[in-house]
Amino acid sequence: MDILHVNDQPGEHAPSYYAATANEMPSYPALEEEISCDVCIVGGGYTGLSAALHLAERGYDVVLLDAHRAGWGASGRNGGQVGSGQRVEQDELEGMVGKDNARLLWDIGEDSKKLVRSLIKRFNIDCDYKPGILHADHRKRFVPHSRAYAEKLQKDYGYEHIRFVDQDEIRSMLGSTAYYGGTLDTDSGHLHPLNFALGLAQAASAAGTRIFERSQVTGYTQGDPVRVETARGAVKARYMILACNGYLGGLDRQVASHVMPINNFMIATEPLSDDKARELIRDDVAVGDSKFVINYYRLSADKRMLFGGGESYGYKFPKDIKGFVRSKMLEIYPQLKDVRIDYGWGGTLGITMSRLPHLARLSPNVFSSAGYSGHGVAMATLAGEVMAEALDGTASRFDIMSNVPTPRFPGGDRLRWPLLVLAMSYYSLRDRL
Repeated sequence: MDILHVNDQPGEHAPSYYAATANEMPSYPALEEEISCDVCIVGGGYTGLSAALHLAERGYDVVLLDAHRAGWGASGRNGGQVGSGQRVEQDELEGMVGKDNARLLWDIGEDSKKLVRSLIKRFNIDCDYKPGILHADHRKRFVPHSRAYAEKLQKDYGYEHIRFVDQDEIRSMLGSTAYYGGTLDTDSGHLHPLNFALGLAQAASAAGTRIFERSQVTGYTQGDPVRVETARGAVKARYMILACNGYLGGLDRQVASHVMPINNFMIATEPLSDDKARELIRDDVAVGDSKFVINYYRLSADKRMLFGGGESYGYKFPKDIKGFVRSKMLEIYPQLKDVRIDYGWGGTLGITMSRLPHLARLSPNVFSSAGYSGHGVAMATLAGEVMAEALDGTASRFDIMSNVPTPRFPGGDRLRWPLLVLAMSYYSLRDRL
């Protein structure tokens, strides 16, 4: 099955709350000829759009190809959380890469948040940015670690924006008895992800990037120049950037052996009253809980509950996405049992074995970044800038990120799926114990 088409209408955004409330969406043409450029970017999500913008601003002639629409994939469908650090917490990261490298990766994570906020401000992107992410512990045994982790970030990393939240406070903050403690990070935030992506696309286009939509790449040939083929056209480029994440498919087996596509799902309720919204999330922060198969949720600008949860590892989405996610929402908020669900949608993200992003230089003139593992709003945007720097001759941050451990999935790109299903089934069971 073709993951780019099996669950979606060609050239149309998913039927999400985000698409229904999107800002102006300019339509870019399809590629129907052979053209040349300095850099060809495959994929119109945060990674590709950020890379295109930063390269175009450096004077490169950039062509960006997307199989559907700019912001069509996970970049336009996700939970909208702009989190700190990496997907892996710093204490675990120190054990993986050592304290010095963990500090460098923390600083890169801080850079990613600053970049998102600076792009929003610089290009006046209307995407409902709000501060705050609350990490919520669904088991009492996790609470001591949350307290210690907040103290560690304060002490070892000088990060004063995080604090511990005890059981009484978190239950008053969330109006739910599902949690026993956690941490509040006030320098993180959340936003309307599709509108952020559309803002990046408009900025990249204004900087000179030639964006082509409905132009699926069918293959490429390495060389100097690289030749990138689509159904009705081709691009010859001095450099190429693969920015496909979970939608890579069979385009590059080397990357696919490190990055696994999984599906995730969200719903949006009907608009809630001010009092009901405040009862559910008192301070209008985003929430992510401690389950391995994470629940994540927040309020929209018009006070809907946007709730994400559940994963699937085959190609096809569940037939009833609304019912699939609603059951998980009611475990946290049974008081929403009579609330109408207006939207339900799915999307595909890329994960790695280590949950750290996989950046690679596949040949002297071909770069790739993928595998943000649910931490991609800020990190994918930063990765686009990092690849632009590396292509332009400044590879310091690229080298740091490309050296993080992202082992191949056992069995490579062909056996990764059944082995992952076994592992995720185990972790799903552990979440319930």
